Amino acid sequence: MGTFQSLANVQPIAMTSSTSITELYERHYMAVYRTALRVTGNPADAEDVLQTVFLRILNRGERSELESMPEAYFRRAAANASLDLLRWRISHAETELNEASPNFSTEDRSLLKEQLRCAIAALEKDDAVLFLLRYVEGLSNGELASLFGQEKNNIAVRLHRIRQSLQVEMERH
Repeated sequence: MGTFQSLANVQPIAMTSSTSITELYERHYMAVYRTALRVTGNPADAEDVLQTVFLRILNRGERSELESMPEAYFRRAAANASLDLLRWRISHAETELNEASPNFSTEDRSLLKEQLRCAIAALEKDDAVLFLLRYVEGLSNGELASLFGQEKNNIAVRLHRIRQSLQVEMERH
């Protein structure tokens, strides 16, 4: 009976306009999916991220600004959700990457990609998103500066430091 009472108290999500959510999805789902696929490297994970991004938007309280959301916002949301997924996977992994295959070849591209994903997931969230938007999604330093509300030179310095951190992390493995 306790379960029934807790279910009876659940409030439905108030939708102002289901067509606006549908239109928003139709306009931006491919950018979200492509970003997630590039970050995670897995179509099933990219679909999970796609669902997560739009559920997060659906659960937001204010819907009036939904129509004006630029594609860059959705790419950033996809990068954030992808990082969340990668971090969750790393924290719940049963074996470490090096334990799984100690004698790997550096020529193995899939292993290198996985190591890079792990190194990116180890970065601070804002740094990881900045790196992904610049080098995976191809946004310019100027676009990133306006998106993050920083000077273009600050973005360039941050990206340089991020690349150095990733290099150190990759050399450790």
